[in-house]
Amino acid sequence: MRVLRLTGGVFLDARFTAPWCVRSRAEQEDWQQFMAEPAQVIAYHYVVSGRLEVKVEGEAAVTVSGGELVMLPRNDEHLLGSAVDLPVIDGEQLKPVRDASGFVQIRYGGDGDPAHVVCGFIGLESARHPLLDALPAILKLSVTGNPAREWISSSFRYAAQEVAAGRVGSGTVLSKLSELLFVEAVRGYVETLPRERTGWLAGLRDPVVSRALSAIHSRLAHPWTADELAQEAFLSRSAFAERFTALVGMPPMRYVAVWRMQVAAQRLRETHLSPAQVAAEVGYESEAAFARAFKREFDATPAAWRRRGDVARTSTAKD
Repeated sequence: MRVLRLTGGVFLDARFTAPWCVRSRAEQEDWQQFMAEPAQVIAYHYVVSGRLEVKVEGEAAVTVSGGELVMLPRNDEHLLGSAVDLPVIDGEQLKPVRDASGFVQIRYGGDGDPAHVVCGFIGLESARHPLLDALPAILKLSVTGNPAREWISSSFRYAAQEVAAGRVGSGTVLSKLSELLFVEAVRGYVETLPRERTGWLAGLRDPVVSRALSAIHSRLAHPWTADELAQEAFLSRSAFAERFTALVGMPPMRYVAVWRMQVAAQRLRETHLSPAQVAAEVGYESEAAFARAFKREFDATPAAWRRRGDVARTSTAKD
């Protein structure tokens, strides 16, 4: 989660009344006043009260009720409505009212049951992360029976009411709460994964592969070898490599290389360490070798990557 560098934002307070159905997707104009251009965007809808359906093409519709949240980890275009088989209107046609802070309010629908929805996004600086690939097209978070989630939900609901009332600072509170909600949504998804499921998240839960992943993440600068990682997992090298690759989707040493680059990118953006110092932190003795590996992964040198982040942050601050 730290490597992903989550940045939450909220751009829409909507009051719908049945019947209604809207085609939706978070767009650049929704987030550009809040943050620099993210590498990836996760859209979400939090239902303050009422109920609605959400559908991504090729996926089953999901029903979301008051106090629940639905996220779209890849910001897919989707239908949102009292029912998703109703006539559809594009969100751009709803004639939203935008206030001076960039926050938008919408009122739309018929004379049926109401639904109060807060729409937002979570921006990520990296689009290359095994977690993102492992998440489904639609991720729903239910707060029932979980004290932590219920606390976040009630806080989010309160902040949403504050935004609707125009209270200063309520948008910032919602932004931070949306980041917490994403973390809880991921945790909830992991807890419900079937045992036979494969993928990076399943690897975290696997008693063998998780030991190797934990070792890699906690001692990234260590000069890992396939044999050492197999020892961490208490398996032979061949059995470990087969199990790791089957669950995670790549061989162990490839995962080490990819994860080192993810952490290096984060350190270059968040610290003033030199590229040589960052290289040492992630396990490279040679700055030149580190630079070559970084360029292969991000199509930019470490220095260029850092400058790109500085320019984006400066631009956002000026806006």
